[in-house]
Amino acid sequence: MRTYAPAPTDEVLRRLLEDPSLASAVVHHEVVPPADPITAPFPAWLDPRIEAGLRSRGIDTLYSHQAAAIEAVHAGEDVVVVTPTASGKTLCYMLPVLQALAQDPSARALFLFPTKALGQDQVAELAGLAAASELAISAATYDGDTPAPIRSAIRTAGQVVVTNPDMLHSAILPHHTKWFQLFEQVQVIVIDELHTYRGVFGSHVANVLRRLLRLCRHYGSNPVIVCASATIGNPAELAAQLTGRSPRLIDRNGAPRGERHLLLVNPPILDLATGARSSALTHAQRWALPFLRAGRQTIVFGRARVAVEILLTGLREALREHLGPRSRIRGYRGGYLPTERRAIERGLRSGEVLGVVSTNALELGVDIGALDVSVLAGYPGSVAGTWQQFGRAGRRLEPSVGILVASASPVDQYVIHHPEFLLDRTPEEARIDPDNLHVLLAHLRCATFERPFEAGEVFGPGPVDDLLAFLGEEGHVRQAADDRWYWSSENFPASEVSLRSAAPENVVIIDTTPDRPRVLGEVDLFSAQVLVHERAIYLHDSVQYYVDRLEWGERKAYVHRVDVDHYTYANRAVTLKPLDVFAEAATPGGRRVHGEVMVASLVTLFKKLKFGTDENVGWGPIDLPELELQTTAYWITGETASVGWRRDDLDVALVGAGRALQAVAAVLLMVDPHDLGLVSQVRSPHSESPTIYLYEAMPGGVGLSERLWARHDELILGAAQLVGACPCESGCPACTGPRLDPLVDAKALALRLLADLGAKRPSASPASASRAVA
Repeated sequence: MRTYAPAPTDEVLRRLLEDPSLASAVVHHEVVPPADPITAPFPAWLDPRIEAGLRSRGIDTLYSHQAAAIEAVHAGEDVVVVTPTASGKTLCYMLPVLQALAQDPSARALFLFPTKALGQDQVAELAGLAAASELAISAATYDGDTPAPIRSAIRTAGQVVVTNPDMLHSAILPHHTKWFQLFEQVQVIVIDELHTYRGVFGSHVANVLRRLLRLCRHYGSNPVIVCASATIGNPAELAAQLTGRSPRLIDRNGAPRGERHLLLVNPPILDLATGARSSALTHAQRWALPFLRAGRQTIVFGRARVAVEILLTGLREALREHLGPRSRIRGYRGGYLPTERRAIERGLRSGEVLGVVSTNALELGVDIGALDVSVLAGYPGSVAGTWQQFGRAGRRLEPSVGILVASASPVDQYVIHHPEFLLDRTPEEARIDPDNLHVLLAHLRCATFERPFEAGEVFGPGPVDDLLAFLGEEGHVRQAADDRWYWSSENFPASEVSLRSAAPENVVIIDTTPDRPRVLGEVDLFSAQVLVHERAIYLHDSVQYYVDRLEWGERKAYVHRVDVDHYTYANRAVTLKPLDVFAEAATPGGRRVHGEVMVASLVTLFKKLKFGTDENVGWGPIDLPELELQTTAYWITGETASVGWRRDDLDVALVGAGRALQAVAAVLLMVDPHDLGLVSQVRSPHSESPTIYLYEAMPGGVGLSERLWARHDELILGAAQLVGACPCESGCPACTGPRLDPLVDAKALALRLLADLGAKRPSASPASASRAVA
């Protein structure tokens, strides 16, 4: 029988590294040394009650970055604070807000957080600090869970309103006349977790902030903006794009830290021919269990809800078998009730909960106390997200451990074999395009509804008279005799705009299982073609639903609950036609191009695949109309690189190289791989040459393709390194994609093409997956 003897974190790690079956999978082990704090005294202008409140909570000095931030805000400067997780960023905005309210109780502040859980957590933190300072402050969250009677009280008496961009967009800005106290008196706007506002979502939020600041000007206020972010490559640029201002960057961290061990783990290969690997979930469980048995508080991150449930079940079963602390292991993800989530957070802070398995819901700054170990089952999708999840461990000055277990996906394999990408270099840049025409027009409608536009008024990049005239042709706005533009439609524009999607229309999913049908959620049109076609198995919150019918014209899918042993996968046929070239340049073997394209998508059939084995157990036709997407793309043509190739070999090489480029592009730009579509053509009708296209999977694009064009050399080299470092024999899903013909060496062909396009040809042997164990 195993004993559950408490042991220090570093002792448990030492024992694990002596186990050959685990140690052999460690690709890299880095020890980050401890750091001493850099402190600064409280400023002389800080209200004595606030200083006393801080001292009563054991805070006798400020860290240097906190002092710099609050001095800047006190002087009326906009700031963006970029320091690691658990470095005390919260005080950077809470102290200026408390100071403003101590001086003038009629002052107001607006806090924006990307998630409801984070907003509720910060209200509790602010209330605690205010109570310790003996200040009577009204702070409340205003989100979808807020009851109607409380909403009216928040509108009239809430000194600090905590909300999220979706509620600001749809419930506050359109009804600004009910919020006049907030808009007249707002002195500080806080935008936390800045790095999450990227891509389509960030582009929408930038326009929501344009509308917010436009209304502030109307009501005569000019608030200071405080942004807080995890470490990204371009925080000041992102903050400037989001707010339309030029904030001061504060990024010198003064907080202390204990010794931290970081391990990059690659589960072993099971079959060299196919490249199949041991499961990342199983391996993550093996690393987490010894720490839990030693009484070390541990968090395990899964990338999806289903992964969380599998990990949670596995850990509980393993602990139950050996009389372990099974009930002290909890799950945490979307779909759990708010009361359940609050109870888990309290349990982690008190130590009652020993381990938690979570999606990235706990990646953001929810206060869960000081944990010892963070295990990541799969790369979270960005360097910033990885460091945030690692940062969940080590909130005391004791040693902590962060473990990243790679999955077999190409993105994970690229990251795991490039430790310097995670540990040495500046994290990725977060990209948005607030002036994307689809997004800008949507928010111009909303802004006109909120308040008429003057002739020549600027919204975003410049005067918007021409765009308003275009909307006037659609009948949404009209120009009156006073030359102002007024909203003239009966529609409520904000209700038609989803901040999470660039496409204006979504398909609503309706569950007919209960007595009264309920809305499960919604998906955009492009996703609806493959996720909710008739006879599809749709997964929601790890529950299976069978799609009975899809009313395409009404944009509604009707589903009911089922329990089956398979899922469905739809084949999408994509054709692409270039419309315009914005930039092009010669490269080794061909040309790199950035331009506008038209993508046509047609879904024709689906397969039924068994869980676990992916065995094909059936298929069916899909009858849906073709969809067109006008967007931007980056593409590579191989005019000279293709000389001397057999057509069949070139076809395989283009697909393999394209998949590797797509994976590396997702890593470099900090985006989901699904944000970039891939099309390869052996003979493009546009260039008469072999071509690989990476197009943005949202109307108009958000600037990703332009960045890929600029980072072409880095992209080609990274793709060659990804394929070359893979230990498979002749191509696999982790490098060149699924093998369509077992007799063709897709790996060698992809490497040959990438070398012709300018990459130094790396070794294709398993030895190239170097291991550096500290």
